[in-house]
Amino acid sequence: QVQLVESGGGLVQPGGSLRLSCAASGSVFSIRSMRWYRQAPGKQRDLVASISSGGSTNYTDSVKGRFTISRDNAKNTVYLQMNSLKPEDTAVYYCYVLLMDSVWPQRWNEHWGQGTQVTVSS
Repeated sequence: QVQLVESGGGLVQPGGSLRLSCAASGSVFSIRSMRWYRQAPGKQRDLVASISSGGSTNYTDSVKGRFTISRDNAKNTVYLQMNSLKPEDTAVYYCYVLLMDSVWPQRWNEHWGQGTQVTVSS
């Protein structure tokens, strides 16, 4: 069993900052990709940022220069530091992790967090 627990969402004024965390626990033997997605009301879930096992990062254009994704491999945790927040960043944010949850047989599976609401409003 694997659990992903997200934290850090909330209400913030435009221009403010938030830091999201997502910790994986349980049968976690190795982690490859860690990502953050977001879904605004009435819209599809979109990829925001990703980080590989080697630390390579990618961002969607709308958050480049404002958001930073990072990971702590010792804690099986991924973070999303969000600065200069805008109203259009308002959404439910979901973490995604591709991890090995079984050694024999070796098995890699995708896991999702429960989502955390981020609201940017004055």
